[in-house]
Amino acid sequence: MARSYEDLVAEARSQTRQVSPEEVHEALRSGEDITVVDVREPKEWSRGHIPEAKHIPRGVLEYRVASDLPERDARVVVHCAAGGRGALAARTLQEMGYTNATNMEGGLAAWREKSYELG
Repeated sequence: MARSYEDLVAEARSQTRQVSPEEVHEALRSGEDITVVDVREPKEWSRGHIPEAKHIPRGVLEYRVASDLPERDARVVVHCAAGGRGALAARTLQEMGYTNATNMEGGLAAWREKSYELG
């Protein structure tokens, strides 16, 4: 049976740790060693992003991640617009050996709902 995008996202969410925007905001605010990776497309990025985030679009994640994130045990929080692509990206990072990759629940939409700063 073929699986839908929603099926793939649900599976990825169940296989990865999900973190809240509040947890990410607090980690950044307190200076914790954390890397936020925004996997949205360039046009989405240009409309606002988490100031400290690295931009690695989902379509080139596997290609660029080793050079952009060489520490495979570093704390990495992935996000997209609403959480689906982020969950898929977090699972991909885990499959590539990133031992502390998580997905920010709700993506940038949830970040914006909290009125957190944007770049």
